[in-house]
Amino acid sequence: MRIATIDVGSNTVRLLVADAGEASAWRVLDEAQQVTRLGEGLAAAGVLGEAPAARTLAVVRAYAERGRRAGAARVRIVATSAVREAANGRAFAATIERATGVALRVVSGEEEARLTLLGVRRGLGDPAGALVVCDIGGGSTEYILAEGARVRALASLRLGVVPLAERFAFPEAVDRARYDALRAEVRGRLERELPTPFRGARGARLVGTAGTVTTLAALDLGLARYDAARVQGHRLGRAAVEAQLRRLGALPVAARGALPCLEPGRADLIVPGVAIVQATLDCLGAEALTVSDWGLREGILLDALEGDAGRPVI
Repeated sequence: MRIATIDVGSNTVRLLVADAGEASAWRVLDEAQQVTRLGEGLAAAGVLGEAPAARTLAVVRAYAERGRRAGAARVRIVATSAVREAANGRAFAATIERATGVALRVVSGEEEARLTLLGVRRGLGDPAGALVVCDIGGGSTEYILAEGARVRALASLRLGVVPLAERFAFPEAVDRARYDALRAEVRGRLERELPTPFRGARGARLVGTAGTVTTLAALDLGLARYDAARVQGHRLGRAAVEAQLRRLGALPVAARGALPCLEPGRADLIVPGVAIVQATLDCLGAEALTVSDWGLREGILLDALEGDAGRPVI
């Protein structure tokens, strides 16, 4: 069966088209992503703005058509924090359905975490032992504490790079005192809002997924073009993250966007993303994180293939 999945995030829309085989295996036929910043202005206004909604609708419609042209018999569209939190999120979901003919599934933070864990674990070869997965998104950040496929704790925090970038803009070189204030604010929120089991999980393997950490991995590796195979499983230690912060912080936002593997639409978001990474390392007492190129998008596909049989026990 050929399936297309579309992940409608608060910052990025991602497409994956794959041929599904036996034992939940697949062959990727097409993949793409585009920054549309659906969550732009949401924190202040409480609604999805007309311009970001129109940008996102155009990309989702194009991706649904692209999936069908590739022969997908099923198209799945999943939306996360921006749509679930916006007062006009249901109206936007209805607009997506009318434009694509596909019902938009708006997942809870807990369901987003579950799907992300499915993708991360499969991408890393279903590792044994304790994992803490950190999925830094445009509108929220999900944390999952798992032992194998069993979820021990999860949290979906309204801590996304888009609202942080709107409050802590760094259009020129980064002022370190202001950055330190940002990092301290994020760390304070983690210390207050992460459930107790996470603070007792020191020693668990920390895994990061989504655009911030994959971009940092590509920069750390010195890639001229993004290479998912090299990014997958890359280890980002504290020193490497700090080195990339210094590199990014020395540049104005336009120059950040010109760096290889850093999309221009992520140029103003990467510094708040680094603050979340560093605060997470601090809060969990970790020295490094493992980068997963696989995440929610792949989890959506796995969920389509496995159904309820693929659900971890909570």
